[in-house]
Amino acid sequence: MNPSPVVLVTGGARRVGAAIVRRLHAAGCSVAIHYRHSGSDAEALARELDAVRAGSVATFPAALDDDTTLHPLIEAVVQRFGRLDGLVNNASAFYPTRIGETTSAHWDDLFSANARAPFFLAQAAAPALREAGGAIVSIVDIYAERPLAGHTVYSMAKAALAMLTLSLAKELAPEVRVNAVAPGAILWPASGKPEEAAESLIAKTPLGRKGEPEDVAEAVRWLLLDARYTTGQIVRVDGGRALTI
Repeated sequence: MNPSPVVLVTGGARRVGAAIVRRLHAAGCSVAIHYRHSGSDAEALARELDAVRAGSVATFPAALDDDTTLHPLIEAVVQRFGRLDGLVNNASAFYPTRIGETTSAHWDDLFSANARAPFFLAQAAAPALREAGGAIVSIVDIYAERPLAGHTVYSMAKAALAMLTLSLAKELAPEVRVNAVAPGAILWPASGKPEEAAESLIAKTPLGRKGEPEDVAEAVRWLLLDARYTTGQIVRVDGGRALTI
């Protein structure tokens, strides 16, 4: 019997990341939950899922903006589970960078979280993924194509991640498939969103509602496990909103 696929999910302790972890685990995967600040959430999620299938989940702390942590993170996952079949670049940073107020520290932070870390983590994971015939899925954004006002640097960084997806699909073929998911309105930022702005955004979405984290999680599951002839694609999970922006 083949061993369970092993997937590393960055930022997997909370919000959309936790939904991805749960969906992959329900599909039979062993899951490595990466976290930085959400240790208690990561451990609670691991205990919940490990109670369903013992030995199938482990947590791994790392600061992804520190390049020296990336190879050790991959090595720790492979040592724990014996293999690596999938990488989900979910960890992200999101906040406004208005013209006239943006600093180089904002630039470095947003590009580090949304583009630099996914690149170097994919590079570190590539040998194990090639050996397993695995896959990478990154979480981009509809704003990688259509910029969000007041968020120039974030939009640029996600556009870089979208191009990274296309480029890695060529670089790592044929052994590793590389795709991305571009969510629309799924969860409001942790800092909240004014009700009027939220209603306006929903009104511009053809399906007339916001999505759920499980919608993104299912797209990630499909791309990792079932989409065997799909690479270099960015799947929009946005209720059709990209049609109206």
